Amino acid sequence: MIPYGRQSVNEDDIDAVAQVLRGDWLTTGPTVTAFEEQLAALSGASRCVSATSGTAALHIAYAAAGVGPGDEVVTTPMTFVATASCAVALGAKIRFVDIEDDTANIDPVALDAAVTDDTKVIACVDYAGHPIEIDAVNETARRVGALVVEDAAHSIGSTYKGRPVGSLADLTTFSFFPTKNMTTAEGGAVATLDPELGRRAHEFHFIGLVRDRARMRYPDEGPWHQEVHEWGLNYRLPDVLAALGISQLRRLAAFKERRAAIFARYQEGLAGVDGIRLPTQREHVDPIWHLYPLRVLGGRRREVFDAMRADGVGVQVNYIPVYWHPLFEDLGFKRGMCPNAEQFYAEELSLPMHAELTDAQVDKVIDAVRGAVGS
Repeated sequence: MIPYGRQSVNEDDIDAVAQVLRGDWLTTGPTVTAFEEQLAALSGASRCVSATSGTAALHIAYAAAGVGPGDEVVTTPMTFVATASCAVALGAKIRFVDIEDDTANIDPVALDAAVTDDTKVIACVDYAGHPIEIDAVNETARRVGALVVEDAAHSIGSTYKGRPVGSLADLTTFSFFPTKNMTTAEGGAVATLDPELGRRAHEFHFIGLVRDRARMRYPDEGPWHQEVHEWGLNYRLPDVLAALGISQLRRLAAFKERRAAIFARYQEGLAGVDGIRLPTQREHVDPIWHLYPLRVLGGRRREVFDAMRADGVGVQVNYIPVYWHPLFEDLGFKRGMCPNAEQFYAEELSLPMHAELTDAQVDKVIDAVRGAVGS
């Protein structure tokens, strides 16, 4: 079976992890700091805070933004559930906004119409690696005094109008799960240009601990003293995984190049095939493709999914609209509220997309698509 996504780990990656295992620090040490600094340099952020997962990064970002009970968070339904559920975990009220028909990203026009003066955070997702229309989103956020969280789980290494993802929103979250564009095995990070948001993110992921004497309530307690001023959790990425992250960052440009080549090969090989719709790329973005979201028309997605799996191609579907999950149904959300997202879900089929795919495997996938749709 050709997997739809998988990690790419080489001997340099393994050696980097082994060096940390032979050293003095397994966690909360210098390798974490080095990883965060290199990640900030890549993303154009002033500070990055690493985390144990992309979900943890979202939780951290919402906490840093001050999301609490009753606050309104406006987001997209076309994402993994954590984009919304992490805000709900902090007591937020969620409002879903429909997506653009071509990119599957949040629709900036619909977003501008949906926000209110009660909106605390606008959370958008770079679906498949294609950046959102961040300039329009930021303009809407400033109009109502909201912060923007860019869920960039798919898009580390992407750029928008020449600017790197990580430098575009108030807070940006990354995921380093094995199927993502680079990996730390499990892991994530929060990037920001705002020093105060960076401090809040760091302290939340560090159990809320305050070690700055100037901010302590009891600074003369002793050199061992530390305080907790606000709730936090242990979301610290260990040095062992940060070492893998540093090694993977060195390979990210090569990963991006290979994914672009695979995307182009799919586009060429599937051009003109009836019954499908190919993904698009806008001229002002340079994405790192995490997914290849093919759309199967005519209500045949399940049929094509089953046929391709039987043919040894591990296709996937990304994603069920978030408000279809029972958790959100139980909060009162109804199907039908975001028709573009629901139509996209009904047609979307993720073809294999990862740096280890060979040209022969890509061609097999193309042949399997053609065979399954009857072209």
